Amino acid sequence: MGRGRVEMKRIENKINRQVTFAKRRNGLFKKAYELSVLCDAEVALVVFSNRGRLYEFCSTPSILKTIDTYRKYSYAQAVPANEIQPKSYEEYLELKGSVEILQRSQRNLLGEDLTPLSTKELGQLENQAAMSLKQIRLTKTQLMLDQLCDLKRKQQALQEANRDLEEKLHEPVSRTPMGLSWEGVGAGGSGSLSADCNARRSDRLFQPLQIGNSSVCMDQSNAGDRPQNMNGYCPAWRG
Repeated sequence: MGRGRVEMKRIENKINRQVTFAKRRNGLFKKAYELSVLCDAEVALVVFSNRGRLYEFCSTPSILKTIDTYRKYSYAQAVPANEIQPKSYEEYLELKGSVEILQRSQRNLLGEDLTPLSTKELGQLENQAAMSLKQIRLTKTQLMLDQLCDLKRKQQALQEANRDLEEKLHEPVSRTPMGLSWEGVGAGGSGSLSADCNARRSDRLFQPLQIGNSSVCMDQSNAGDRPQNMNGYCPAWRG
C-alpha cells in the first residue's frame, strides 16, 4: 500500500512541525549533496528555521564565494552591456573635471593664472592663502618650542652630570685632611715642618734642672755617652 498524499499546509502541532522540519531539511541537504557529486555542480543551500536558526550546505569550501559568483552573474544579467559603458564614461568625465579643478586651485595658490579670476574669487584665494600661512606658522612655532624643550632637558642633564663629577672630585680631599700638610711641604712649606722637628729635638736635649737633687743636664756633646731615663731627664750626679 503506498503512502498517503500529505496536504500542503502549515502543521499546527509544534512538535510535529519541528520533527517534519528536521526530516525534510536532512532530505533536502542529502539531495543537494547527491546533485553536486553526481553532476559535478556547484550547489549552495541556505535554510532558516522559524526561530531564525541558520542551516547551510555548500559543495565548495566557501559558501561566500558561491554567493559572490551568484551576485556577479545576476548583476551582469540585470544590466545590459550597452548601459555599462555610458555610465563608466560619465564617471570618467566627472573624475577628470575634479582633477582639473584641483590643478587650477593649485596654480592659483602658487600665484599663477590669476587674470581670469574675479574680485570675489581673488578675495577667497587671499583668505585661503592667509589661513594656510597661519597654519604653517603655528606648526613652525610648535616645532621650535618642542626643540627648545628638548635642549633644556639636555642642558639640565648635563648640569646634573657636572655636579656629580664635582662632588666626586672633592670627596677624596675631604676624607684626607693630612694631605694638605704634606702638599704644603712639597710646595715650599718645609720651614714649618722643620721648625716643629727642631722644637721637639730641643725638648729632648735640653731639660730643666731638677731642684733638690743638685743635678745638671749634660751638654749636647756628651748626651750620647750617658743613658737617659724614659722621661728624658738626665740621671743625678753621685759624689
